[in-house]
Amino acid sequence: MKKYNVAILGATGAVGGEFIRLIEERDFPFASLKLLASARSAGTVLKVKGVDYVVEEAKPESFDGIDIALFAGGSISKTLAPEAAKRGAVVIDNSSTFRMDPEVPLVIPEINPEDIKWNKGIIANPNCSTIIMLMALKPLHDLARIKRIVVSTYQAVSGAGKEGIDELTDQVKAYAEGEEMIAKILPSASLAKHYPIAFNLIPQIDVFLDNLYSKEEMKMVNETKKIFHDDEMRITATTVRVPVYRSHSESVNIEFEHDLELEDMRKAIDAFPGVQMMDDLENQIYPMPLYTSEKYDCFVGRLRRDFSNPNTFNLWVVGDQIRKGAALNALQIAEVMIENDWVK
Repeated sequence: MKKYNVAILGATGAVGGEFIRLIEERDFPFASLKLLASARSAGTVLKVKGVDYVVEEAKPESFDGIDIALFAGGSISKTLAPEAAKRGAVVIDNSSTFRMDPEVPLVIPEINPEDIKWNKGIIANPNCSTIIMLMALKPLHDLARIKRIVVSTYQAVSGAGKEGIDELTDQVKAYAEGEEMIAKILPSASLAKHYPIAFNLIPQIDVFLDNLYSKEEMKMVNETKKIFHDDEMRITATTVRVPVYRSHSESVNIEFEHDLELEDMRKAIDAFPGVQMMDDLENQIYPMPLYTSEKYDCFVGRLRRDFSNPNTFNLWVVGDQIRKGAALNALQIAEVMIENDWVK
């Protein structure tokens, strides 16, 4: 099998660490591996497949000779992704920078792999909550076109990176010891005010926009339309941060163009790659973040009719934000490119 020169930007963060674990688990065919991060993290030593790699400071010239560049996300993508692409790398980017750029494909490999082919050096990885929702909805959309989606998310602190995970741990310890819970990260590190996430829910992810929706909510709206190639689909979202380490949960209400049978919906979901039904109410079996973390698949339960509206159903979907919601989806894009010989 042909092997490729690979770079991971953001290697010391939560998503970067997951890239490394997945490369090992999936025996990703790399000939050479370059681990990159900010100047602050340069010099860190990370082990991959038993070999020590020294993390380097990311610079434009870091991507000379690189075939595939996996970007964990962040504002640095705006500067370095075009530089890496200019040097011949295919960039698979986890930031929001290029997702709505009409010149950049936005891809979930199980849903729209054909969009990979028209990339011009940068491929965008969708928002984590969008990926998890659409993994559940695509097999149903294939049965009957979806007209409208109403989604409420319950998003783990892993979505805020390693700092969000650490902050939840520190706050739980402080609460247990009767000390003040210090908040520095959530709802967003860039904001002037922060709230504790331990024993709390925060109905804000990212900044609010002029339409009173958060940026995270509008990502779900706009990205869904782009991935499904359906600008007429009506979507509304409410995104909430919850005190869970990993795995986002979502309550989704879906209106279809025509009626469906529950059994047909269950079969379609189970037959779709990367998603499983977990829906046995008699035995209290349904997806929960504690039991879906570290898993590749997304899990669907509580599938039922919405009796308040024709052709409408409710479901509950849970998926690991760091895996399928970020690193796994990006690595799968690279695997599809390799399988089809689409890497330059």
